[in-house]
Amino acid sequence: MMSTSLFTSHQRSSECGARRGELATRHGIVQTPVFMPVGTQATVKAVTVENLVELGAQIILGNTYHLFIRPGHEMIERFGGLHSFMNWPHPILTDSGGFQIFSLKELATITEEGATFRSHLDGSKKFLSPEDAVGVQESLGADIMMCLDTCIPYPADRQQTLEATALTGRWARRCRAAQRKRDHLLFGITQGGMFPELRKESAETLIEIGFDGYAIGGLSVGESKQQMHDMTEATVAHLPGEQPVYLMGVGTPGDLVEGVWRGVDMFDCVMPTRNARNGTLFTSHGKVVIKNSRYREDPAPVDEHCRCYTCRNYSRAYLRHLFVSREILAYHLNTIHNLHYYVNLMTEIREAIEKDCFASFRNDFYGRLEGE
Repeated sequence: MMSTSLFTSHQRSSECGARRGELATRHGIVQTPVFMPVGTQATVKAVTVENLVELGAQIILGNTYHLFIRPGHEMIERFGGLHSFMNWPHPILTDSGGFQIFSLKELATITEEGATFRSHLDGSKKFLSPEDAVGVQESLGADIMMCLDTCIPYPADRQQTLEATALTGRWARRCRAAQRKRDHLLFGITQGGMFPELRKESAETLIEIGFDGYAIGGLSVGESKQQMHDMTEATVAHLPGEQPVYLMGVGTPGDLVEGVWRGVDMFDCVMPTRNARNGTLFTSHGKVVIKNSRYREDPAPVDEHCRCYTCRNYSRAYLRHLFVSREILAYHLNTIHNLHYYVNLMTEIREAIEKDCFASFRNDFYGRLEGE
């Protein structure tokens, strides 16, 4: 079964798998390749919606598990959905919660029916089936919904990986059947661990069901960078070229460049926001650990090539002072900068693909870094 694609690929690189496109959603068109800031609990930590708009974010990510637990999808639906609740007018993608349930480990039990788990907040028993996951996301009003999947630990043997991947496929079929609102896009999630042949089988199963886009799951879970790149490439090779590809939970600026090189269109990761709160800032020349004493009296902005609000207005010395003093403003300003860096990186990547010079851009990107 094929799904009518709302994704348009405008230009493909003659040098690699990179492509320039756009994805139409209920709340606007997303230019790809794109990075999606993570707003797990109906907020991107430490910044406002206005900050996100100003720095150029096109689409953000929310999380089904966390919003299901608190404040509850029914309550959010009464507020008109997640867009109205958090006052974000642009597209939202909601993760199914599969990875969070997987992360609970001893607090979760996975069966054919779904996932039984205990809330990380109060220990109360919860159950989420594939049908529930879709229903919750429809209540939230997500523009792009994700199928509930079973995440595979690393390392995992072939039999364990085979069984989990097969269950993800069966759950994906149930998710598609449960979908009531077809104007909400639904993406299937490929699994398969570190086994290329299982990645191929997973992709083929999802294509037979038919989805609006396809995600690559089960990576950035402890494997080497080379394994991650190899499995990304092995998966993309078997996905339909007329629909978007989303690499989940990845990653560093270099991971984004390498993912685009291999044909990925969409990314999300907590790295820019989490690192900002820990005092690590991304720049065009590598990372800046702002607490270091070398910045104590440094009058320069974090990145002289950056035009974000933080770099236009504040010095490294001031940002260091805020951070070592544990001032809340440090997290705010650091996060604005890191998100701007990621969003701007994707803008530069799109421009390089349009000019068909992504290989040169990639070489220059690594040449500028001083130890990412």
